[in-house]
Order: sequence, then C-alpha cells, then structure tokens
Amino acid sequence: MGRYRSARGIVRLADWKANLGEMSLEVIALPGGVMPAELRYAPLKSALASEAEIHTKDLEVYATDAPPTDYGVDLEVEALGNFADSLGLERFHLVGYSGGGFVSLAFAGTHPDRLLSLAVFEPAWVPGKRDAEETEWWAELDRGLAGKTGLMGNRPAGLTAMIGAFGRYSFDRASLSRVEVPVLYGYGDQTGGQEVIKASLLSRLLPDLHIRRFAGMHHFMTPEQIYNAEHVAAIRELWTRATPSP
Repeated sequence: MGRYRSARGIVRLADWKANLGEMSLEVIALPGGVMPAELRYAPLKSALASEAEIHTKDLEVYATDAPPTDYGVDLEVEALGNFADSLGLERFHLVGYSGGGFVSLAFAGTHPDRLLSLAVFEPAWVPGKRDAEETEWWAELDRGLAGKTGLMGNRPAGLTAMIGAFGRYSFDRASLSRVEVPVLYGYGDQTGGQEVIKASLLSRLLPDLHIRRFAGMHHFMTPEQIYNAEHVAAIRELWTRATPSP
C-alpha cells in the first residue's frame, strides 16, 4: 500500500485519494508574462482533473489593452486575493510560473494565512531587496545586454511593465518566515545559475521549502515539457504534505 509522509505523519495513498473523491482540491494558478494562463496550465489541469479544481487567472497587467497606469505588484497581489474571494475560497493551493511565481511569493509573504501550499517554477525573482550575490548576477546580466538596446523594445508592453514593477516593489523578505505551509521550488537544470541563487535564498527564508531540480528542462520549454509526469507528481506530493491525515 502506497504511503506518503505529511506534516502530521503517515498518510495512506488510498485514504488520500478517497478524501479527494469527497472534495476536490481548490487551486489557483498564475502564469508568466507571455503565455495566457489557460495555455500555460492546460497540461497540469488535464493531468490533475480528477484530483483538483484548478482555477487559472491571468495577470492584471494584461487585463486591458495597455498596462494600467498605476500598475504594480500590489495590484497583482490584491487582485489575486479578490479572485479567491470571488470563488469563495478562504484558503487555497497556489501555483505560479515565472512572473506569476514572483507574484505568488509576494502574496505568500503578505497573506500567509490564505495558503494551503505554494508551488513555483522558476519565479522571475524573489521579491525584496537584493543581496550582494543577487546584485552581482544582475550586474552580469546588464553587462551581457549592453549594446542590445532593441531587445526591450521588442518585448510586449506588459512584460516590460512587469519587469519595472518587480524592481520597484517594496517587500520585507523576512515575512516569508511566516509561510508555514509546504512550498515547492522547481527549476530546470538547463536554465542557468540564477535558479540556484534563488533556491538558496528561499531555503533561508521559507520554513518548509522543498527544492526540485528537473533534468533537461529550461524556462522556455513548452507547457507540456515543463508540466511533465515528474513535475505533476512533485506537485501532487506537495498537496499530500499539505493535506491533514485522515
């Protein structure tokens, strides 16, 4: 008989599945700055359709034809809370990718009591003031982009607005220590060293962090490649840890 370990002890897999049959898990999923939420999470929704109700939510930066003039991370965080309220969800599982991962971490730090678990894949960055190692990495990135002035001009306006908002966002990283629910940090081994920096940083902030490195995966692979069987199993395991023992 399969068994998983949760925060409250050993949970039999059969019992956990029985519980799921009685009540589906409620999940909200945020995409990154390019692909709409329904496309980003289509593979995840398909794989977990019998276990969870996954509510996809696009970012507010794309709510109108042009980014709102007052756009900022606070707007995204507030909108996420309002979206959960509209679904009647006091607490829920949250999944975030890239820019949506940044917003998810910001929400976790400001509303830790509303989450049951958090799963992020390669969040754009960790909200808050950067330390020396992060600052050096960003300096290297800036040097690498020097002379490529046309790059930002070719990006969607929403993506450019998001990058600016992330840099301006004031966030106390110590607030992440109040996030007592299990958190999954997934990243691909083909993306780059910045993922190790982010994972290491979060390991010092989040009390219950589980880091998963996926072989042969990088940030810009298709949703089907990112949310493959291994990744889906890791998310399912996260939800198991967040589920009280029957």
